[in-house]
Amino acid sequence: MTSNSTVLPESGTDDARSADTAQAESDRKKALDAALRNTSLPADADSGSETQSLRLAKEYLRLGGNRRSKIDDNITTVRHWKEDPPEAERFWQERVETLSKDERKQVEDFLPTINTP
Repeated sequence: MTSNSTVLPESGTDDARSADTAQAESDRKKALDAALRNTSLPADADSGSETQSLRLAKEYLRLGGNRRSKIDDNITTVRHWKEDPPEAERFWQERVETLSKDERKQVEDFLPTINTP
């Protein structure tokens, strides 16, 4: 008797991403939409409470940016599987990459994570 057991790659790995389905892509889009809604302040909110890093992250995402953060053992890295629209790429290069390492990390921390379903 043979067993047809399939072991799926661990979630969040590059192997898992290569096995993505249309449903997984849809789930990521919903997560991004939710993240964008969560970072939006009501129109009557005090805009002074928004940090520069949050404003930069929100603008990058609004422009269609696709970078995602990966936080592991409190170390943040950015993953970039899909090409950004030209406006988002230009914004990232001109407004985020030019920041100090610490300031850039603060912006990266506001990006949706690769662990978001």
